[in-house]
Amino acid sequence: MPGPGFIHLHIHSQYSLLEGALKLGALLDLAKADKQPALGIADTSNLFGALEFSEKAAGKGIQPLLGAELTLDFEPAATRMLERSHDRGQFGKGSVVLVAGTQDGYANLSRLVSRAYLEGEAGRAAAQLDWLDPDDLRGIMCLSGGPEGAIDPYFAQGLDGQAEQRLEALRALFGDRLYVELQRHGRMQEQSNEAKLIDYAYRRGVPLVATNEPYFATRADYEAHDALLAIAAGSVVAQTERRKLTPEHYFKSRDEMQALFSDLPEALDNSVEIARRVSYRPRTRGPILPRFAASPDQTEEEGLAAEAERLRVEAHEGLKRRFDKYGRDERFSVAQYEERLEFELGIIVRMKYPGYFLIVADFIQWAKAHDIPVGPGRGSGAGSLVAYALTITDLDPLRYDLLFERFLNPDRVSMPDFDVDFCQDRRGEVIDYVQQKYGENQVAQIITFGSLQAKAVVRDVGRVLQMPYGQVDRISKLIPANPANPVSLAQALDMEPQLKAMRDGDEQVKELIAIAQKLEGLYRHASTHAAGIVIGERPLTELVPMYRDPRSDMPVTQYSLKWVEPAGLVKFDFLGLTTLTVLQKAVEMINRNGTKFALTDIPIDDKQTFDNLTKGDVVGVFQVESPGMRRALVDMRPDRFEDLIALVALYRPGPMANIPTYCARKRGEEEVEYLHPLLQPILEPTYGVITYQEQVQQIAKSLAGYTLAEADLLRRAMGKKIKAEMDAQRERFLKGAEEQNGIPRALANTIFDACAKFAEYGFNKSHSAPYGYITYQTAYLKTHFFQEFMAASMTYVMSNTDKLNEFREDAKKHGIEIIAPSVNTSDAVFTARDGKIFYAIGAIKGVGQAVAEHIVEARGTTPFRDLADFATRVDPRIINKRTLETLINAGAFDCLHPRREQVFASIDAIVATAQRTAANASDGIMDMFASDEPEPIRLTANVAPWGLAERLERERAAIGFHISAHPLDDYAGLFESMKIMPFVRFEHGVKEGDLSAGRLAGTIASRADRRTKKGTPMMMLSLSDPSGSFEVIGFSEAVEQYGRVLQPGASVILNVEADERPDGISLRLMSAVPIDEAAQKAGKTLKIETSDAKCLVAIKSQLKPGGNGRITFVVMRDQGRKLYEVDIGANWQINPALAGAIKSFDGVGDVRLN
Repeated sequence: MPGPGFIHLHIHSQYSLLEGALKLGALLDLAKADKQPALGIADTSNLFGALEFSEKAAGKGIQPLLGAELTLDFEPAATRMLERSHDRGQFGKGSVVLVAGTQDGYANLSRLVSRAYLEGEAGRAAAQLDWLDPDDLRGIMCLSGGPEGAIDPYFAQGLDGQAEQRLEALRALFGDRLYVELQRHGRMQEQSNEAKLIDYAYRRGVPLVATNEPYFATRADYEAHDALLAIAAGSVVAQTERRKLTPEHYFKSRDEMQALFSDLPEALDNSVEIARRVSYRPRTRGPILPRFAASPDQTEEEGLAAEAERLRVEAHEGLKRRFDKYGRDERFSVAQYEERLEFELGIIVRMKYPGYFLIVADFIQWAKAHDIPVGPGRGSGAGSLVAYALTITDLDPLRYDLLFERFLNPDRVSMPDFDVDFCQDRRGEVIDYVQQKYGENQVAQIITFGSLQAKAVVRDVGRVLQMPYGQVDRISKLIPANPANPVSLAQALDMEPQLKAMRDGDEQVKELIAIAQKLEGLYRHASTHAAGIVIGERPLTELVPMYRDPRSDMPVTQYSLKWVEPAGLVKFDFLGLTTLTVLQKAVEMINRNGTKFALTDIPIDDKQTFDNLTKGDVVGVFQVESPGMRRALVDMRPDRFEDLIALVALYRPGPMANIPTYCARKRGEEEVEYLHPLLQPILEPTYGVITYQEQVQQIAKSLAGYTLAEADLLRRAMGKKIKAEMDAQRERFLKGAEEQNGIPRALANTIFDACAKFAEYGFNKSHSAPYGYITYQTAYLKTHFFQEFMAASMTYVMSNTDKLNEFREDAKKHGIEIIAPSVNTSDAVFTARDGKIFYAIGAIKGVGQAVAEHIVEARGTTPFRDLADFATRVDPRIINKRTLETLINAGAFDCLHPRREQVFASIDAIVATAQRTAANASDGIMDMFASDEPEPIRLTANVAPWGLAERLERERAAIGFHISAHPLDDYAGLFESMKIMPFVRFEHGVKEGDLSAGRLAGTIASRADRRTKKGTPMMMLSLSDPSGSFEVIGFSEAVEQYGRVLQPGASVILNVEADERPDGISLRLMSAVPIDEAAQKAGKTLKIETSDAKCLVAIKSQLKPGGNGRITFVVMRDQGRKLYEVDIGANWQINPALAGAIKSFDGVGDVRLN
């Protein structure tokens, strides 16, 4: 029987990042179609896809050959001159191909690739020749690497001696497992090198092997792959001085390779020989947990028994402590609690997971002992009483009807999975503790792979094709953005007729889309999982290959999350939840004066908290800030914690349709109905509405005689909608309901269908309960400690000016003053004291936390007296000119001098003073004649004043919004005559039913243009007036008529119609006009109050005749009494901008325009 003739050994899959374009599934399909019995991948410097390839290839009946193309440095870095030019330059990649033949060989290869990452120079994944020892290379075969490898480029450059010297070094290490690799892709270098390679092989008795080095599937994929190489190089396709391959680097069939090397049959035979020398492939295996309570000398059974006993003791003692501190649910006796505890312990021990519980409990208890906030639980783990007793979770599962079988089910063998939330700021400390406890080489992060998704790949390909940026940008923007479920290019072409028309009407766009579709979905880069950490019971390099992320100090597994657990590693999720950090920060501020407030002590039934939730007062409240959630809360009128649990579960696609029914039944407006009396105790807490997955399990148990474990399998079957499984479960349910409770089949069928419909999208109560508790905690703090909660909330969104403005507006509604940023009263972060919130210096754009902390440190307990004092106390290396400009524009120096324009003009003097002081201190110079106070900085007097508009625009640029005043303040005197209402008064009138339309003034903060379902244009405007913020929607006619006027930053007058809604009012735009245009017609008199003649020259420079406005001067005495009034005529041009400019002059008391 003839042999296979040729076996691939040097394939680059998509795990050769931005280099290989062969996805594993497609690659195996090609091999299967060619009846290839074995297949070898050798990705560049990694084993990322090794286990996945091994399992998938074996599943298709193909023998997997696992290898890696690994860079090998033959000389030390100090003498490695020739290879220093460029990885893809004249000396290629400097790599060899290593193929694992045995179990020891794969382990050795894995360790070597790991070491190349963990100890590689300057982020390069490269092995050093002096690392290699024949004993550490047992079971590994070596191919010389091909045209871009460690040998061929030296022959090509005429450095035959060095090439042979390298080959001899490899021969000494690998012996008869070294092969000289020959490739024929039509390259000149391949042809010129071949004779030298064959000559060496024959002289030294080293076998030859023929390889094809495919990067893509067919010749037709060459252009797309060339674009991929250009993307990788940051170059363009037209650039010739970059790495390029040939159209022949495609996946060739066995027949093609046999024809190509028909003159060297031995080289073909050796490709088969190598495959026959491979006797091992990595396989999936069960979880390998580190030992926690077991000693190293114990057997597996003894270790499990020791850990089971430790868990049993800690669980019982922990439950008693819970009873002592928090009591128990009176519906259950102590004996019932202990019975549930023993039931859970029995399952945990039987499934051999006591060590897992002990490990999780240990690092959570450590975190709590070190005052690191930990979430109350997350996911199905909250259903475990053992977890509650060990303080892994903080909600009593019996009190809230949470089921253990939803978490751990002996009939559904899978690892338990606790997702643990930690304070975002201190999560790293817990991971450090775990590393110290188990060893840094036994703890790692998990790799993830970012892919070329539709939008990104279009932009990348457009760039390398050198298409105009604007054109590529328009194409990319036509692809719908949906991060949760990314849209493919094929879907986008179906969804967007304009995109399809652009492709069909332009050859260049057609080429762009064609190439992008071939590259779409390929892996672009490696990163790390946001939360997953694996802990091994031995050094991880003995279990999986390891990777080093240049942005992290921790090692990273080379297998992704989907494959790291099948490889035997156990994942622990260390999630960072900013809300926990906010809660901790707020509690610290509350307790600053010695109080002992603790979140664990708050009542769960605080009426005032629920009243505020019912009003929709939810800005900053965890999970319920969205308009939809706010409306649902107002509609629901929650008055108990269980309502929040239900809302969290219901507010998602599918169950959301049940919210109106839940709310109507809760309010008594709709009768609660049950299909069968046995459903009442299960569904009564949720007013007859199936709300949780656990209720489906309880229904199956009560009505049809399922165990809760069996009911969990039923729930999963319903969710997966597998017909055969569903039919079997339906029959079991109908039979059980009839036999157990005499329920007619027709009614049982209806109940089964109701459960099945819900199970498709239903939510886990064990998840919604803990997160509902965090919602309650945030709502409680906002209700009773508003300033502290808001200051903490603002601190953790300092880079998000839209969110900061939302918090500021909310504080304003609650009557809480936010003090503008000041170098004398502000801290680096937001703080609360004396009933006020002080704006953070660190929240000013472009300042940064380090600068803010330096200012606060320099200030200490002694406020800055003046600008000179500030300059002499700060470090000019930290506070530069640009920082000062931003601080001045933000008003942070108003406490030292009120006129910002004068301080701004004196920046150079401030910097010079700071530098001189620092230089003198550095040189040890002290002026013996200097006074205790520094010489004042002389401010430039002759500076054009900033009017209100300019001052506020600079302030907005520095802060993100206006804080010291509002752009409409100059127009306030005209509002009454122009029949403009403050928004807050207008909103009240609409809610009272007195108003349905009105006239508002506002400054536009943002504008979002969208399209209605009919495809017509619409816009959403966010505006503010001195009383608050509001939104207005404009439809097609308004967009067409007023769209040009309604731009961000503009101040306008709007005529609107209004409707009341549960969570506020909605406004529709009817007409709009720029406020200056309206003010010109309305403003007739400018009244200037002054007490000092020195301002008259400056005022005169601002006045222009030729209008119809009257100006009067009111001269005041020092005591504020009117002395006399001077009318200078009615032929002046007057407007709010003029009024604002005059108001800023020294000697002017007030200016009114009316």
